[in-house]
Parts: sequence; structure tokens; C-alpha cells
Amino acid sequence: MLTIRTKENLNRFIKRLDRRSTFQRKIEATVRKILKEVLSKGDTSLVKYNELFDKHTLPLKVNIEEIKESSKKVSKDVYDAINFAALRIRKFHEKQLESSWQYEEGDITLGQIIRPLERVGAYVPGGKASYPSTVLMNIIPAQVAGVREIAVCVPTPEGELNPVVCAALDILGIKEIYRVGGAQAVAAMAYGTETIKRVDKIVGPGNIFVALAKRLVFGVVDIDMIAGPSEILIIADNSAIPSFVAADMLSQAEHDEMACSVLVTTSEKLALSVKKEIVKQLRQLPKSSIAEKSLKKFGAIVIVNSISEACEVANIIAPEHLEIMTEKPREILPFIKNAGAIFLGQWTPEPIGDYVAGPNHTLPTTGTARFFSPLGVYDFIKRSSLIEVGRDSFLKFASYVDLLANVEGLQAHANTIKIRKDFYE
Repeated sequence: MLTIRTKENLNRFIKRLDRRSTFQRKIEATVRKILKEVLSKGDTSLVKYNELFDKHTLPLKVNIEEIKESSKKVSKDVYDAINFAALRIRKFHEKQLESSWQYEEGDITLGQIIRPLERVGAYVPGGKASYPSTVLMNIIPAQVAGVREIAVCVPTPEGELNPVVCAALDILGIKEIYRVGGAQAVAAMAYGTETIKRVDKIVGPGNIFVALAKRLVFGVVDIDMIAGPSEILIIADNSAIPSFVAADMLSQAEHDEMACSVLVTTSEKLALSVKKEIVKQLRQLPKSSIAEKSLKKFGAIVIVNSISEACEVANIIAPEHLEIMTEKPREILPFIKNAGAIFLGQWTPEPIGDYVAGPNHTLPTTGTARFFSPLGVYDFIKRSSLIEVGRDSFLKFASYVDLLANVEGLQAHANTIKIRKDFYE
């Protein structure tokens, strides 16, 4: 893990972080081939890829009874925890609901109509790990928005459904679930097959094949975002507790070898203590080898002269997760411009946000917090402008429209005005 004290070294480190988002051309060629095959061959290609990657030839659509039976394998404590998280996530996202509106100016009515998307596809990663929180975070905002149809694609190695994922799906009442993973699942949702009806938007994280597939189908359908490796940046002063800081950095480092964990501090003493704590806590982690590689490549402790300088660093990196562990964290909040989610104080570790706080954990990564927002209800709605103009206002607008249309060389536009004026004269 780097210790950075100069602007030059910081810039070098930021460039290294930027390179994480570089997609490999070889993988993109493979993904394009899969997308093309699913588009032309539909279910046949999905069955082929299931047999190749997941080693089964089971029906693509999962029977709802299978979901209920699988969810019964989950202990009551875990089931209750998922349900607790679901209730909190729903409560938070209900605050994001938008309403249609309109206003009148004489014989003019203007407004905006808010409608939910008709059909959404959610991708849930499978394989080695289970992610019930991903199910909750990607589906609940769509339900709150009023999306009528939600289709879920999940890889099932050896045909086995993950009981914890099934518990989350059962709690949310999802009935349309498919045994399909990878880029082929994205293709199926984007283009449609004999079994899987095409969707309007695809949400949910996945590996590089899934991420690339989502990027390539964007425009055919909408997508949430291209998820990159996990990130955490912690701003801390000498009031921070070293063991807390170290634990929170490791919470992201264990995700994968490309994850980024950064401490920005005004305290040399804290920096040294955190380094020692990381070494100590690493020994106790089951995923210590992953975390260690992550910290070596993309971990850093940045020593700055002031908290305002720390805020500048945070705004440049624009992290997915930003923790502020200072004596008065709320006083720093106004100076933060770019962050996916902001966690204030010693008792707000990032995993609280991952699971039960309520805000969405699907967040912009790799610096895209400069212009992207967390997933929310607003991602599952569409807006239509409403315009109604009476005759008097039409005549008032006519000369302006005629002038502007002719300036732009659009005579047919201007003619729509002339033809109406002639009709009444």
C-alpha cells in the first residue's frame, strides 16, 4: 500500500485508478459474438451457453414453486434479516417518488407526465457468491416506481438455485425468473427470445462480460450504469479510531483485486496506526490474499496538510463510498462535491449502507460519481412533456416560430404556422 505525500505521486496514483475501467478488446469481441448469436438464435443459444458454462440443460424459466422450496432452506434469522433490509430499503425509496404536474397560462397548459417503465430486467450475479442485497437494491426501486413487469436472470451453476437469493425473490414476490447468466442473459433481455420477452431497461451488476454486454446493448435498451470495482475513500483526522479505519478499508479490499481503498488524513500518527491495524486484521480475514493484492495495487494512504485539501482529493477521485471520520463530520459535508454515498461519523461503516440503512448500494464507480447518481426510483420512470395551446396563444407565438424555423432552414416547420393562420384569416 502506497503512502502519498506529494501531488505528483497522487496524480500518478489517480492515473492508475483510471486504468481500472479499461475494457479488454479480446473480451469485447467475445461478448459481441454472444450478443449476435442470441439475437439470431434465441433460446437455442441460451440453452447452449447454460450447458457450456453452468453444466445443465434445465428449462430456462424457473418454476415459482422451486423458488419457494429453495427459500425454505434459509434459516429464519437470515430470512428475517433480508425482510428487515427490504422494509428499510422500500421506506427510503418511497421518498423518491415523483408526481406528474401541470400549470396554466391563459389558454396554454404545460406540464410533465410521470410514468413508470413498463418492463425491466434485473441481473443477479450467481456462481461462487450469493447476493440477496443485490436483489433488494435493484428490484425494490422498480416496484416503488410502479413497474408492472420485472424479469430476473440469474446464473445457476449445475442448475442449482441459490437459497438466499431465492429468499430475497420470494420476499419481493418476483414470479418471472430465468436460469440464464453472463452476456447471454443481457442479450436475451435486450433483444428478447422465444421464452424471454425483451425489456425496456436492464439493471444489476456482473462480471466484465456482463458489464461489456450492458454497454453494447445500451440504446437498444436503457441500462443503469457500468459497474466497476468497489471503492472506498476515508477522510479522517486524529480523532479517528485506527482499527475502525483499517476495518472499513479492508471491507472493500476483500471484494476483488481491483478494489480501491484510500485513506486521506491530516495525521501522520493515524496513518502509521492504520497501517499496523491493516496488517493485524489481514491475518484474520478468509479473503486475505484478495484484500492484500487489492491494497498493494490500489490501496493508498494520502497525507495532507488540511481537511480542505482532503476534500479536494476526495472530489478528484469521486469515490463510490466516502466515509468522513473526523471530529465534526457534518461541517465537512458542504465541501464534498463528488461521491456515490457519504457515510458520516465513526459509527457509520460502509456495510451499514450495503445492507440495511435504506439508500441504494448500486453506486457510480471509477470516478463517475462526478456525473452519475445512485440507482433510485427515478431510474425506473420516464417523463413526457405536455403541451396544449389555444388559438389566441397560437397567434401570439406564430411570428416567433415562423422566424426561428426559417432561420434554421426548416420551411415545412414554418408552413405548419402559415397554414393555420391562413385557415382563420
